[in-house]
Amino acid sequence: MTLKENVMALFNFRRKEETPAAAGQPLEAFLKGYSIEVMPRTAEKVESFRDLLPKGTRVYIAHIEGTPIEDMVATARRINAEGFDVMPHFPARIIPDKATLADWVARYQGEANVTQALLLGGGVNTPAGDFDSSMQMIGTGLFDGFKRLHVAGHPEGNKDIDKDGGDAIVLQALKWKQAFADRSDADMAIATQFCFEADPVITWANRLAAEGIRLPIHIGVAGPAKLQTLIKFAIACGVGPSLRVLQKRAMDVTKLLLPYEPTEVLEGLAAHKAANPAFGIEQVHFFPLGGIKTNAQWVTENGGASGVPASA
Repeated sequence: MTLKENVMALFNFRRKEETPAAAGQPLEAFLKGYSIEVMPRTAEKVESFRDLLPKGTRVYIAHIEGTPIEDMVATARRINAEGFDVMPHFPARIIPDKATLADWVARYQGEANVTQALLLGGGVNTPAGDFDSSMQMIGTGLFDGFKRLHVAGHPEGNKDIDKDGGDAIVLQALKWKQAFADRSDADMAIATQFCFEADPVITWANRLAAEGIRLPIHIGVAGPAKLQTLIKFAIACGVGPSLRVLQKRAMDVTKLLLPYEPTEVLEGLAAHKAANPAFGIEQVHFFPLGGIKTNAQWVTENGGASGVPASA
């Protein structure tokens, strides 16, 4: 071999060592079946979800206080018509009474063919009426015909519920939901708030398992976004100690203007899942804080499936 050929061979060998084929496999497997969250106003900006998301992707529709139910149902109907599983939020504390809840359920089922729901307390401090928790909504029996029900999880705690910073009340509620899942025909899972470090998530998931909570976990992850945007949402949503990841990044001038990407946290979780197949995290759920298209493109670039042509 010539000197040039030897140099090229050495370069190619090192390149293969630095990026072995197996390196991306745990993350690629971890991203399969991911879900994503939209709001009516963000969904309006998407010309075709089929151009962005893999067929059958579960699309959550976040119900922010003040959003008319008509907008929620119209968004669910549109996304369902494009061939995706739709999972609207039902935030307990913004629903005034059982009659309103029954009306929402009937509209979603009758107009948008909805069979899945995320039941959560909601982000407001004072209940609008009869409901304060997802357990009260479950207790009405109005969701008995749903195929899938998800409930909220908080890997870094929820001080709105456990005001002392612990997790006793949250754990008690999750045990109640596990018992309900055991006697229900619906498939159930925990969909979590987003955080930015793998280790706290791993510790939390293992704690749930030790407490007998076997509900699969769909871990919330913030998609690629500007650092300032993420910090704003993280503070507003009560993200806990893992916020330090963003704060540390904000102090690094070389990274301050670069968009955040969830590569590190997801690679950590993916590696743990690959080494421990029984680990409780089942899927990834994205909060596309930097935009749905940006999030979908990042997933595709990191081994996840891409959308199919709108005409398919």
